[in-house]
Amino acid sequence: MAKPSIPITGDPAADELLVTDPLALLIGMLLDQQVPMEWAFKGPWSLRERLGGELDAGAIAAMGEDAVVEVFCAKPALHRYPAVMARRTHELCQFLVDHYGGDAAKVWRGVRSGDELYRRIRELPGYGEEKAKIFVAILAKRMGKKPAGWEEAAAPFSDDVPRSVADVASPEALLKVREFKKAQKAAKRSKADAPAAKAKA
Repeated sequence: MAKPSIPITGDPAADELLVTDPLALLIGMLLDQQVPMEWAFKGPWSLRERLGGELDAGAIAAMGEDAVVEVFCAKPALHRYPAVMARRTHELCQFLVDHYGGDAAKVWRGVRSGDELYRRIRELPGYGEEKAKIFVAILAKRMGKKPAGWEEAAAPFSDDVPRSVADVASPEALLKVREFKKAQKAAKRSKADAPAAKAKA
């Protein structure tokens, strides 16, 4: 496939980090809640800069929760809810240390089935059902990691509807995802539901 890319933040360096640093991608997805996608996925880059130019799960876990909260809350805050997301980020990094030796890529490296991939991601702190499905779709659509059965594991985010960050292949695609979410919200439907326009047919 083409070179992996997630052109979502408006900053080429921040976008590049998402596809070259597995921990950055996990943290970006973790932060994708109640803030614009661009802000959430630029969070890992901003966090890395504040930590001296490196994202390391072991180092973040070793900092302790309060220290991570302080980094997130420093102005400008890294999230709409910086303290909450700082604690979740610390918990995620601690989990990666405890279960994967601090290597975020081990969560999906060598996994051969969509069900196993979903299971591993779903057990990460801060990853609910929908977030885990979207992340499986990101790995497949944006990173080319497609274990057998990934479509079923990620459904409905594996389809061709521009539902989530997994479908952001270009700035134009980002606009389509935003338009889809806006239409779904107006129709009082979630992004996992059938598209609002089709639902009215």
